[in-house]
Amino acid sequence: MAKRNTFNVDEELDAPFDWKHLKRAMRYILLYRGSLTAAFLISAAAVLLGLIVPKLTIYVIDTLIPAKDIRGMLLVGGALIAISVAVVLCRRARSRLSAAIGQGVITRIRSDLFEHLQRLPFDYYDSRPAGKILVRVVNYVNAVADFLSSGLVNIVLELVSLAFIVGFAFTTSPQLTWVMLASLPPFSVYIFFIRPRQRKAWQRFSNKQSNMTAYLAENVGGVRVTQTFTREADNEEIMDGLLKENRRYWMTAVRYVHSMWPTTAFLSKVVVAAIYMAGVAMLGEGLELGVVIGMAAYTGMFWGPIQNLGGIYNNLLTTVAYLERIFQVLDEPVTVTDREGAYTLPPVQGNITFMEAGFSYEPGVPVLDRVTFEALEGESIALVGPTGSGKSTIINLLARFYELPEGTIYVDGHDIAEVSLASLRRQMGIMLQDTFIFSGNIIENIRYGRLDATDGECVAAARAVHADEFIERLPDGYHTRVDERGEGLSAGQRQLLSFARTMLSDPRVLILDEATSSIDTHTERLVQDGIARLLEGRTSFIVAHRLSTIKNCTKIFYIESGRIAEMGAHEELMAKKGLYWKLYTSQMTG
Repeated sequence: MAKRNTFNVDEELDAPFDWKHLKRAMRYILLYRGSLTAAFLISAAAVLLGLIVPKLTIYVIDTLIPAKDIRGMLLVGGALIAISVAVVLCRRARSRLSAAIGQGVITRIRSDLFEHLQRLPFDYYDSRPAGKILVRVVNYVNAVADFLSSGLVNIVLELVSLAFIVGFAFTTSPQLTWVMLASLPPFSVYIFFIRPRQRKAWQRFSNKQSNMTAYLAENVGGVRVTQTFTREADNEEIMDGLLKENRRYWMTAVRYVHSMWPTTAFLSKVVVAAIYMAGVAMLGEGLELGVVIGMAAYTGMFWGPIQNLGGIYNNLLTTVAYLERIFQVLDEPVTVTDREGAYTLPPVQGNITFMEAGFSYEPGVPVLDRVTFEALEGESIALVGPTGSGKSTIINLLARFYELPEGTIYVDGHDIAEVSLASLRRQMGIMLQDTFIFSGNIIENIRYGRLDATDGECVAAARAVHADEFIERLPDGYHTRVDERGEGLSAGQRQLLSFARTMLSDPRVLILDEATSSIDTHTERLVQDGIARLLEGRTSFIVAHRLSTIKNCTKIFYIESGRIAEMGAHEELMAKKGLYWKLYTSQMTG
């Protein structure tokens, strides 16, 4: 059987080179236009100083040496040393400016990406591995920042350098300058041939790198499952395939990169040879030896910017490929957001109404089918039923984690689609099935539910759900540090912390999705007592597979195939001996 490898699926490649990505990136660069201008002027000064050197060489060979002017040669030598020092200082200043600009660009792009990722709806993350998202925020931003900070300056600088070199060359020997320029047509043909191949090669490598990083991130996060099911060898084989693909496409891209330098180097040497041959042939016809040597130096300088532009072009291809991926994230629509004219939801009492609510994660596959019900203030609603019946979808829609395409949901008569998301969610305490513990200490994780809460309020919330029993046994109590996702804590302890965080927010509407699924029986009894007190006076929705935890709920909805098949209190539903009765008795006797 073929091994699972969903990480070797590439995103669609856009065939043409699209300048719009680079133009769009310019808005980040233009924030530093002053520093960019200074970097360019400093670099241009270094170029002009360098172009003086061949002129001084010509002067020494054709004038000072024949005249045996030792003093003049010493002065020229001093000038050359001064020029060298000035060039080094200019390049150092330019490097510092470029580094500062690059870090500024990285910060701003990452800030925009992070802000956008925070607002993207759940369905964006449902369909993408975390690694493919992280590689855009970390690797790709690093890759483009250097080009955006210094590459664009270099493009202008090298073009200006070429213009200066050609100008200086024409003032030295127009005939030999035309010999130097004769190599440009064949080089242009080569560039026209190789450009689209380079573009596609870098874009394919970008995809392969993204696949590899995504698979690596998944396996680091799921290492316990890997070892539990002894999947090490299988995963290594998949990773080996991804690494080989990554290497193969990297080598293809690099092969095109390395073909640029030998081509320009070869043409440069051919042109220098042609300069010497033509120059020697014209000696004595108004052409001095120093001029020939000086023109050879200008020819070497002439191909320097062309080689640099070739390298910059390779970086440009990589940068545009990465910018595509970055802007794909930034262009991802925020489908769940405040509508125009959204108003602040006033303090709610907790009356919830679903009217003909229909929802699908995939077109043509309904998850909820015209669900209608009403939950009054202070009622506790339990949602039970088989896996995939739509229980969690109901509470996700109530919190507007997904946009409701059909029907309406009201909170105290307010359509939740018409109020601001912040004002809606601030009045809801939501504990989802997938508990998440952030890096930091215990009390900071509890306070995440309400940042202005005092230490005493955090401790009280923990005590209410009996989380204090295990917290006080930790080495530093409430100030014990925990790693990402709560490494070092049991699943039950992580869930209790998440429960305390939700309780601290003092919500009017409480949503618990499998809130006690990872808590042992002893702890569950303690938590139930805390839940009973905390639910008092609040409207609550509880998704639970342990039916013993929801016997005292005001109403129990049995959800099946996206509809409410049965509704009533525990005793009422048990008396009917229907679907709920079958589920309850099978669980109690199982």
